[in-house]
This record gives sequence, structure tokens and C-alpha cells, in this order.
Amino acid sequence: MEGVPEPHSPAAPAAAPAGTPEAEHEPAGKPREACGVFGVYGPGRSVAHLTFDGLFALQHRGQESAGMSVSDGSELLTVKDMGLVSQVFNEYRLAGITGDRAIGHTRYSTTGTSTWHNAQPVYRAGGDTAFALAHNGNLTNLDGLSAEAGMFPDTHANDRDSTSDSDMIAELLAQHLDRHHGEDLVDALMAVLPKLAGAFSLVLLETDRVIGVRDPNGFRPLCLGKLDEEGWVLASESPALDVVGAPFVRELEPGELLVIEADGQRSLRPWPPEAIDPKLCIFEFVYLARPDTRLYGQELHHARIRMGEMLAETAPIDADMVMGVPDSGLPAAEGYARRSGIPYGQGLVKNRYIGRTFIAPDQVQRSEGVRRKLNPLRDAIAGQRLVVVDDSIVRGTTTRALVRMLREAGATEVHLRVSSPPYRWPCYYGLDTGSRSQLIAANLDVSEICEYVGANSLAYLSLEGLKEATGAPRAGFCDACLTGNYPVAVPKTDVEMAFLGTPITRAS
Repeated sequence: MEGVPEPHSPAAPAAAPAGTPEAEHEPAGKPREACGVFGVYGPGRSVAHLTFDGLFALQHRGQESAGMSVSDGSELLTVKDMGLVSQVFNEYRLAGITGDRAIGHTRYSTTGTSTWHNAQPVYRAGGDTAFALAHNGNLTNLDGLSAEAGMFPDTHANDRDSTSDSDMIAELLAQHLDRHHGEDLVDALMAVLPKLAGAFSLVLLETDRVIGVRDPNGFRPLCLGKLDEEGWVLASESPALDVVGAPFVRELEPGELLVIEADGQRSLRPWPPEAIDPKLCIFEFVYLARPDTRLYGQELHHARIRMGEMLAETAPIDADMVMGVPDSGLPAAEGYARRSGIPYGQGLVKNRYIGRTFIAPDQVQRSEGVRRKLNPLRDAIAGQRLVVVDDSIVRGTTTRALVRMLREAGATEVHLRVSSPPYRWPCYYGLDTGSRSQLIAANLDVSEICEYVGANSLAYLSLEGLKEATGAPRAGFCDACLTGNYPVAVPKTDVEMAFLGTPITRAS
């Protein structure tokens, strides 16, 4: 646990210290997830509406594009477009999509281009097999795979996002099917999957079956639900099962390939036992997943409350009110108030029609983006010493604008409490966090961050406290963004630069 800096009372936020990302392009104030996936096998049912509902429940994981592929038993139809799920699909469009098997995808904006081509699912045909694929995650060995597949030799150097990864996986599968006549998609998966490195939770659709895959580290979540007598549902998060009436059965295990077909379901293991090493992204617990999601048998809302309780124990402060930054900071704020005895209150109102991020071309507009998303309750804030609980500080610019806004609303003190450790390292496994030079905690210590954002004090939850708060501290987590310990190798030059303290750029 990093110590709490001595309180100070700046009249206004200090100028950005050397090394802060003030002048950098800041696409978001939080880590940005790559996408959510959904699959349904529902014999005798029209599943387009179920897929819509499932994707709608996963909208928080992706707000750039949405799509679904549906099979009627003889043909695959893929419909995808840019926009939110409710913008891409309406009753008229859904009425024309028939079939009882489907997969769906909702995508978040990443460093790649924002075009229709990057929407998913991806369609491919190889040999006698046609299939669609949707992917959540990020591969770390694209260059080697590109050479093997003979595709995208230049594109990947400048567009290392999850959609290019998805194209690559689909292309490798199609090429295998072209070369090995008589083999089916499951055979191709068994051959191709062990070649992939990095994070990938996949759903695939053929005319007669639905397939789910989770990489041997289980970086990204994927779970299974039961739909009626013969139906099954796959989803990135369990609330998508709830909304379609498919009770949660279990999480797919790391390294599992699950085939759902007319004869039932069967699990295959493309990787040897020694390759299986569970490393679920710890930020799923902190921020990424919905609070009603269950991971490692734990409901995330209660885990986030425990994070706040631990913060109150390790970073106490004398204050008048505890408030959270909507939405993912609210449970931790509730826990902080409960354990500290300081009254809990609402200090910010969120505009529900703005998504998880705000993208703007210049610094002035990025700062204004905070006001578009959040507005202070002045009567609740004025004259108060505030404990403000948030889940993370990534680049710092958004937090700085928030502190300024609270002071302008009349807060006499602003004490920041963060329910995760300092975010210091880029993610290579499916989050878009930018380069290390853009991560404020990679360049400044806690007291310097506190001064930069204009707070009276700042404290983070320790890594040990965070893992304990999950309720499954020994289940296996990836914490590379907090520690720099990457469980799957990233490009060698990047690792060398990172550990020499040189800012590294996002790679495959």
C-alpha cells in the first residue's frame, strides 16, 4: 500500500509536472475494453431477439459497433454495422433474421481504425465449411502469424487491434480447412489454437453448431447458461444469460473448447495441461465487468464494496462525506463509508446517454467531456470535506478536471481514494490504455499525482488488498498493468524498454 501524502490545499490545480500526459491525446480516462461476445444454440427457437437482448446486456463492453451471425441450419447470415446495439438492430431488421443458432459481438473503440470492416462477427469459408467468429481479447504474436498466413504484413504494424487479431484467427482456420480436406472446424481449431498467444475468448458459428473457446490463461471471461431443454447460451458476462432466461451453469475453464451441437455439448482441450495457467484480468473485478456479473464464483458488486472497506482501513481521513464517481466507483464508496463511519452521499449526477468514454480532438474538449458526463450536486458538495472514491486513475486528465469541478461547486477539501493500485503498465491482452508515457503513475509518484490532479490527499488500494477483496485471492489473476509482470510474452524489444524505464508503445 502506498502511503497517503500529506494533505495540502491548493487554490487551483497545479500546473502539469514534467512527464505528465497533459499534452497527450487522451481517448479515455479509463482502461477501454475491446468487446463482448455472445452465442446461443436454441433448437426450434428464433434466436435473433435473444442475441439482441444478450448484446444489449453487454453494451458496456463495446459501443462502437455491433453485429450478429445467425444460422437457419443451411445458411449463415451476418448483419453488422457501426453504432450501439439499439442503433444497429431494430424490430424491422430483427424480423428479417431467422435461425435458431447465433453468435453476436459488440466492439469498443481501440487504436485501430473505426470502420465497418472492423465490426464483427468475421465470416470465412474454407474447404467445405463456412463459419463466423467473434473475438474478445488481443493476440501478442501477430507478426509470426502474419508470416504464416501470408496476410497483413504491413497493416499489423500500424493497426494492432483485436479486430485484426480476429481476421487473423479466421484466416488461419480457413487456410487449414482448405489444406486439409475432410477435416471440420473443430479439427482446425485443435490445430490452430495452440499457435495463438495472448488473450482470446471466442464464439464461433457453423450452420449446425455453436463453439466457445477460452485461451489457456483465461484472460477474458466467458460463461455458459442453460436455455430450456436443449438450448445453451455463451456470454462474456453472466447478466447476458440472466436477461435471456438462461440460468448460469459455469464459467468456461481456461484452455477449454466447448462444442454445442445436436448431440449435446462436449469439451475438448487443445492445449497440454502444463500450458494452463489461469490469469483472469483483475480489472474485470475493478471496473470492466458489470457489478451483477459473477466471476470466480463472486458477485462483483460485493467485491467492490470490500475494496472500499479495505481502503477505509488503510487510508483513513477526517471528512464530512464519502461520494463515488459513477458508476464503478459507487460500490467502493459505499464500502468506504460503511467502514469509516463517514456519511455516504451522492455528489455527482451522470448523464446516462453518454457511454463509458468521451473522445475529443483537443485538450479543451476533453476537459469539457467530464462536464458532459458528470454534473455536481452543489447543495450536497458546498462547504464539505469530501472523500471521492474512484476505481482507477489512468492518464490523470479526467481526474484533474473532476477535482476542479468539485472545488468550483464549493468543496473545501477533496481527498481521492482509488480502489486499485497505480496503473503503470500498458495492457497487451485486450485493453486499450495507450503507451507507458501516457500512464500518469508510470511517470509520477503518488504525491506528484496528488499535486497534479489538485487533490488534498490521494491513496490507492494495495495489490494484496485488491486480490483479497475479490473473494478469490488465489484463483489466478493477470496484474501486468499494475506490476509489469506479463504472464504471456510481449514483443521482446518492448519488454526490454519497459524494464529500463523507457516509455513503451502499444504492440500486438
